[in-house]
Amino acid sequence: MIRRYKETYTLPFKEDIPCYLDAYQSRIKRPSRIIKYIKRYLYMFLKREFRNEKGKISDSHKSILWINKSAPSLGDSLMDLSSRVLMASKDIDLLTDKKNAFIYNNDKIFKNTFYEARNLKGKVYDLIILDSYSTRTINLKNKLFPNTHFVSLFGFFNGPEVNRALFSFYRLNNLLGQKIPSSEIRQIARPSMDISQVKYIKLPNEYITIAVGGEWKYRTYKNWPEVVGIIIRKYKDIKIVIVGSENGIAYAKSIMSIFPEGQVFDCVGKFSFKETAKIISKSKIFMGCDGGLMHVANCFKRLLVPLFARLDPKMQLTESMLAFPVYDQNDVNNISIDAIIESFDNAFKLSYKYHQV
Repeated sequence: MIRRYKETYTLPFKEDIPCYLDAYQSRIKRPSRIIKYIKRYLYMFLKREFRNEKGKISDSHKSILWINKSAPSLGDSLMDLSSRVLMASKDIDLLTDKKNAFIYNNDKIFKNTFYEARNLKGKVYDLIILDSYSTRTINLKNKLFPNTHFVSLFGFFNGPEVNRALFSFYRLNNLLGQKIPSSEIRQIARPSMDISQVKYIKLPNEYITIAVGGEWKYRTYKNWPEVVGIIIRKYKDIKIVIVGSENGIAYAKSIMSIFPEGQVFDCVGKFSFKETAKIISKSKIFMGCDGGLMHVANCFKRLLVPLFARLDPKMQLTESMLAFPVYDQNDVNNISIDAIIESFDNAFKLSYKYHQV
């Protein structure tokens, strides 16, 4: 038990990635961290799951179930499951949170996607991939497949913020036997999703997307009308498509009340998530705060002008993502409009051929 405690705060691979380990340990007192670890360890022990634990994914593991339940947010799901592309030769099913399951329908890697455990009755797998050793995940695995071997993505590692896309790729590459060089991993680590079956949405041939709204106040930017106004004045022929969910409708209305519909198009709250992803995938540049739609833009290698607060950009971005981020320690609304426009100008230079006027 004591020997494995170090796994809670040690990356399970040799590569160094952005991680807020020191900040976490200074914020969460040692006794609390130890108690949390002991609970997880004892639960594994009492469920007799240590006997099923494996350190590698072997060539003999053909049929695999990936259980992804510990981090239900859309962005975390996309990042945690991003490394699945390394297992294209395997037959992999996914058990995930209900609100995220639709993302992986018709996925190129996951053969089947489930969100209800009862639908796995009668299934047989060579191996299970657990997202972590949380009691919820272990309990679910133990109920479904008590005798099946497993590996884990995060294992006992728990608590500190970490670049989840890099973590996922490095950890899975480690489990697969380090088949890909570290330098190459950094060039390919990014989320992905399949939208090939999503219907075509009629929009201008060339446009940028701006995501408005948000769930968290400190990650919900309020000055988009000013930003849009400057961009339109600076780039007279540019087309802007506003995207977002229902929480962005009021922001979209405030923008549309100012600018002409022929130049700004309102797609907020009007399309499904995958349809919105289709819109973003066709855009030249994506602008928006750190959130689900930013991760969608990363799925399609869009040029990014992302706004970050509290969480440093290096915690969300990788070398495979071409981004011009802007950041404030506390709130995205503290970021100056000039800083956002400067980042947009840099992205524009790479993306568009016509000249600034």
